[in-house]
Amino acid sequence: MKNKAINNGIRNIAIIAHVDHGKTTLVDAMFRQSGIFRAGQQVSERIMDSMDLERERGITISAKNCAVRWKDVKINILDTPGHSDFGGEVERALSMTNGCVLLVDSSEGPLPQTRFVLKKALEAGLSVIVVINKIDRKDARPTEVLNDVYDLFIDLGANDSQLDFSVLYAIGRDGVAMKSVEETGVDLAPLFDAILELPGPDYDPDEPFQMQVADLAYSDYLGRLAVGRIRHGNLSGKDALVRIDERNAEIPIKVNTIQVYEGLKLQDAAEVTPGDIVVLSGLEKVTIGDTICTKAAPRRLPRIRVDDPTVSMRFGINTSPMAGQEGKIVQSRQIRERLFMETLRNVAITVEETEDKDSFIVKGRGEFQMAILIEQMRREGFELTVGRPEVILKERDGQKLEPVEKLLVDSDESFMGVVTEKLAMRKGRLVNLVNNASGRVRMEFSIPSRGLIGFRDEFLTDTKGTGIMNSYLEGYEPFRGEFVSRYTGSLVADRAGRGVAYALYNLEPRGTLLVKPNDPIYEGMIVGEHNRENDIDVNPCKEKKLTNMRASGHDENIILTPVRPLTLEWAIHFVRDDEQVEVTPQSIRLRKKYLSALERRHIAGKKKGAEK
Repeated sequence: MKNKAINNGIRNIAIIAHVDHGKTTLVDAMFRQSGIFRAGQQVSERIMDSMDLERERGITISAKNCAVRWKDVKINILDTPGHSDFGGEVERALSMTNGCVLLVDSSEGPLPQTRFVLKKALEAGLSVIVVINKIDRKDARPTEVLNDVYDLFIDLGANDSQLDFSVLYAIGRDGVAMKSVEETGVDLAPLFDAILELPGPDYDPDEPFQMQVADLAYSDYLGRLAVGRIRHGNLSGKDALVRIDERNAEIPIKVNTIQVYEGLKLQDAAEVTPGDIVVLSGLEKVTIGDTICTKAAPRRLPRIRVDDPTVSMRFGINTSPMAGQEGKIVQSRQIRERLFMETLRNVAITVEETEDKDSFIVKGRGEFQMAILIEQMRREGFELTVGRPEVILKERDGQKLEPVEKLLVDSDESFMGVVTEKLAMRKGRLVNLVNNASGRVRMEFSIPSRGLIGFRDEFLTDTKGTGIMNSYLEGYEPFRGEFVSRYTGSLVADRAGRGVAYALYNLEPRGTLLVKPNDPIYEGMIVGEHNRENDIDVNPCKEKKLTNMRASGHDENIILTPVRPLTLEWAIHFVRDDEQVEVTPQSIRLRKKYLSALERRHIAGKKKGAEK
């Protein structure tokens, strides 16, 4: 940059935190204390969690923007997701900021997802404010946590200026921040003042207008909206602009409206200045990473790049006998349009078409990201089938490589043996163990990503719900060999009908059932988990034969074991390669890929013949 200038009237910050460390609650308090709500206004909690899924799960899924004012300075706040599966959201958000607030729990300290987002922030050269939150906890250990934060910064390769960060202590729920633990907090003024000490966005006053699209939105009135930070120059509605796409083509565009964030809402602006985050409408074919600049002096910015996807899943139409009964949208064309629309909003997801035209390969950063996408689609009225998540392997110099994750486990000491044994069976390696004689241990494992698919449910069962596990992608390593992901088979229905209590009662000794009496059933549907490794065909619709001769007290009162409700995450982890999950707005069912028992036997026979 030839002539560097600073816009001191603006600060663009991202808020980084692990799941459940109090980020959204702290942002709520910042809104209230900055004066964007009038006195007495009714405001819901967790304002930034705008999606139903975010409110239900208590996590941030998509990065969102808002703005507050403090001492005549506009502070644009970007709420970033805390989960590495949504890394594409993180990288887009950080491209619009100049600094960040790292929020850390005073007891748990920095956890793996914090590490992932902080690594991206340090690589982008952002200045950091560290806020140790929830210091009112009984098990708070702020001094040790601060030392852990310094260790994390050093481990991530922070430079000297980044290591010289400001430290604040906060109780986000009460809306107070302090410069030391001994102080009694009054409000969040210390946090706002620390944000103002961060550098404002820089720009070159001699450069013409230039911005990069970092996010997309949609308005029923204005159409597609492009969101980004202005790098250089001013913009007014009359300027002649071009859009430079990924092929370097310069496409003339006309901006209909220019808007900026004020609080949680957008306001029209006649002119915007360098460093501000703006929303432009009228750009119908714009994509994330495009550069918008003046027609007279078009100059392209480097496109936003995200890490490669590590997991793929096959999405297809619903081919079961119940297709079209519960959902409105069932055609492959509409599923295709929805998936490609997702790639426009989320740069971390890619979609590939297949030869059969009725299924698509979706690649992303993790099975949790895939589960969220499937859940969103079913709530929109889609019916579809999905396969088991598969890790994406690479090949380098003739050697097969696979993604490997660093897994951190916190559990009671008594569960250490079973956790270590289960992870060893999944090719995990114990690399560090910390036992503070407090009854709990912290273990660190190196494990292939495929070894973690479906492990969380087992882990919670083995640790009786008291264990905590977190992981992040460490890189690619040589393939560690095959392992068995599931030691049980499936109970597969051999005919269509409805579940009968008499039949289900007699099937209970064979395994764990997944259906209840009167549930609709079709041939090829998985009605339970077999105790043994093989699949067996069963009749869950069989009724008891009735006779005219009946002795008093001869009939039994059938009491079935309660069936665990199917969740989407459990279902996609449970299915094998020859099985699928049928997802509709009302139901989640498990099924065989080929429904006919005769067809499955033919395919199994061909496989055996090929192996010989």
